[in-house]
Amino acid sequence: MEALGEYLRAFLCGGILCLIGQVLIDKTKLTPARILVLYVVSGVVLGGLGLYKHVVAFGGAGATVPLTGFGYLLAKGAAKAVSEDGLLGAFTGGITAAAGGIAAAIFFGYLVALIFKPRPKG
Repeated sequence: MEALGEYLRAFLCGGILCLIGQVLIDKTKLTPARILVLYVVSGVVLGGLGLYKHVVAFGGAGATVPLTGFGYLLAKGAAKAVSEDGLLGAFTGGITAAAGGIAAAIFFGYLVALIFKPRPKG
């Protein structure tokens, strides 16, 4: 029964993040690319301020999988690297923490491009 509660919290958290994104698409003139950047930057800022860890504690994968979770991961990695390596860690820590996810995205994007024939819209 505990797992069910965890799934529901993840669904609720991820759903709220999607709802906010959909409202931004429908009610503003923001493009999807700008909303993507807004989500990542929001995750970085909230992670840097120590607020996003409470969202992660509540929502689990519903908070760490979306784009805000990527921003949070960058901020968390940078903060850890700064404490270990000093100022240089601010530049290297975020990318180091997110390297696995970035590499997987590049690999699977390339794999899909090989399997399917990419073509421009139109």
